[in-house]
Amino acid sequence: MTTNDSRFVSDRQIISALGSLAASAPVTLPERVFARWASAPSRLGEVFVAFTGAGVQFVRSSESVHGDVEEFAQEYRARFARPLQQAGTVPAGVLPALRGRPARNLRLDLAGLTAFEQAVLNATRRIPAGQTRPYNWVAREAGSPRAVRAVGTVLARNPVPLLVPCHRVVRADGAIGQYTFGPVHKEELLRGEAVNLDEIRSLARHGVHYLASDTTGIVCFPSCRDARRITPAHRQGFNTLAGAVAAGYRPCRTCRPGVEELGA
Repeated sequence: MTTNDSRFVSDRQIISALGSLAASAPVTLPERVFARWASAPSRLGEVFVAFTGAGVQFVRSSESVHGDVEEFAQEYRARFARPLQQAGTVPAGVLPALRGRPARNLRLDLAGLTAFEQAVLNATRRIPAGQTRPYNWVAREAGSPRAVRAVGTVLARNPVPLLVPCHRVVRADGAIGQYTFGPVHKEELLRGEAVNLDEIRSLARHGVHYLASDTTGIVCFPSCRDARRITPAHRQGFNTLAGAVAAGYRPCRTCRPGVEELGA
């Protein structure tokens, strides 16, 4: 990591500049002007995390900004129009989340995003570790089932990757698709969560995108925890959800396969 404190405006400089004002600067001025940043370990190595009092606002891997804090700060400022000041540590919940563990006390500051962007990111947050969902699933869960391309655009600009696990969103044809930190890291993250990418790709090559159990009568996405419990003797594969439903299977309540193919 490289830093150069002279490149960052300090609290003292801003408050000093306000010294000529008739009224004293409020003691909360730094919190209003600055966002904070700190580095932290993650599954992809060191990351830089920017946050406000409301929660985490921006995450980038050190690798993606060439280990340069100034480049990270410039990216942040170009997007959020605020300067950064270094903090001692990241907020509560960030460290376990960066390691892929549940973090109930993790807070995100998504206030600068549109309602649709927030809905997409909140839907993506609900994808469990070790599972994947296609882009059309995210669109439906976000309340805009026809906005599949727009979902891809939002996730490509995800300000808080790893914390909002957009690496778990994949293409409907079985390919993993693109990722903010590159497809190699996307595959690394998914394999690290025990997603069986080899099986999913093999199924997709044979036109299978849904798995059903002839004992439970349920149809799932292949990565669903319930699908992984189906024994080979009782596993049925389907190309479409509509085909599975026509054969008498019910969509899984755990992974909630999309309803758009049913004409809803």
